[in-house]
Amino acid sequence: MSLKENIDMVKEELNSEEKFFEKAVMTERFVKKYKNAMIASVVAVVVLVGANITYTLNKQNTIEAANATLLALESDASNAAALSRLQSLSPSLYDVWTYSQAVADKNINALTKLKDSKTTLIGDLSTYELASRSKDVTALEAYALKQNSIYKDLAFIQMAVILMNDAKVDEAHKKLAQISVQSPLAQVANALAHYGVK
Repeated sequence: MSLKENIDMVKEELNSEEKFFEKAVMTERFVKKYKNAMIASVVAVVVLVGANITYTLNKQNTIEAANATLLALESDASNAAALSRLQSLSPSLYDVWTYSQAVADKNINALTKLKDSKTTLIGDLSTYELASRSKDVTALEAYALKQNSIYKDLAFIQMAVILMNDAKVDEAHKKLAQISVQSPLAQVANALAHYGVK
């Protein structure tokens, strides 16, 4: 190699080292300028992850405790302490338990209280159960006309049966006509309309 090539190679190495040091200085300046923001970001991420893990563990423990309490109630339905604990751990599960007991015991007072349950499903089922047990056409119709009623078609069928028993066949047919053709109860409604007349 010639002297000139050696000098060019040394210059090239010095230029690359100079660029490396220049980038290192720029990085150092950036880190110094945004050090607090970067530390705060890392701390925030750690705190959020920790809080999420704690929340998940707490929720899982609550679910397990509620399930254990429900098992205790299944073995002894009169356990007032377990019932109270279930209410504090999981109000929705408490409403489900109370509803199942009210239906089994035909407890109208409990069903009346559950009509206003925050658990939408239990409120709906309790309203239907009360209307059904009272055999009140007006209450059944109010339930059936309510938006998103679970047993809407069943309420119409029950109204039709009650009306047919009262010899109000035309009204019964009007109630049966309100059941959709796509309903699973459409065949029952058709059978009642054709063969239900006494």
